[in-house]
Amino acid sequence: MPDRKFGLIGKTLKHSFSKNYFSEKFKKENIIDAEYELYELASIQEVEKLFETDGIRGFNVTIPYKLDIIPYLDEIEESAQKVGAVNVVKINQDGKRIGFNSDYYGFKQSLENWADLSKIEGALILGTGGASRAIIEALKDLSIPLKIVSRSETKGDLTYDELNSQQEILKSNQLIINCSPLGTYPEVDSKPELSYEWLTTDHYLYDLVYNPEITSFMKEGNKMGAKVKNGLEMLILQAEKSWEIWNS
Repeated sequence: MPDRKFGLIGKTLKHSFSKNYFSEKFKKENIIDAEYELYELASIQEVEKLFETDGIRGFNVTIPYKLDIIPYLDEIEESAQKVGAVNVVKINQDGKRIGFNSDYYGFKQSLENWADLSKIEGALILGTGGASRAIIEALKDLSIPLKIVSRSETKGDLTYDELNSQQEILKSNQLIINCSPLGTYPEVDSKPELSYEWLTTDHYLYDLVYNPEITSFMKEGNKMGAKVKNGLEMLILQAEKSWEIWNS
């Protein structure tokens, strides 16, 4: 039996990327003292039982528990404090529970790997859910001005109606990030309501969705010559950051 246990907590995990990724990683790198499991929790209170599991050294956190986990932790590291959400928990040898945010690192690194940031005057963030928090902090740290687009007048800086009635906004914000679940398998035909015909070859469309590989949002960008990217590299980078945290 492996000495060290890691895993993922969330409500519905059947489409999880993490278990396959870590199982393959352990096999490929001959890491025989660790295992990675999925822990579906009906409520966050059930996490207390997980903390008592023999050998548990850490776990990832996905929706809807990235905020709910915070009261169960002893300490929140700087990245998670900034973002206001936790997606990695490390359990020290003395049992201390520390929260981190590796989504922030994953997105920031993948954006720097891909886009020419010197050509980006501003960014539009589509969606106001938990996924957008790490994105907002990463863009702030990269000094990229941003506007949040929401269906609700009270949640963002702009509504979709306002965005789609002013071509200049789209023109001056070359980076557009889909932080909503629209387009995720099996609802592959859904996409954010944008005036896609206003996109140009100067635009970068980043979709946090990674299944399917090319989303409807990305397809619309492709038609107009925009550069497009899905969320897979971000996921891989955040998983590697998690492993680094657990082993530090």
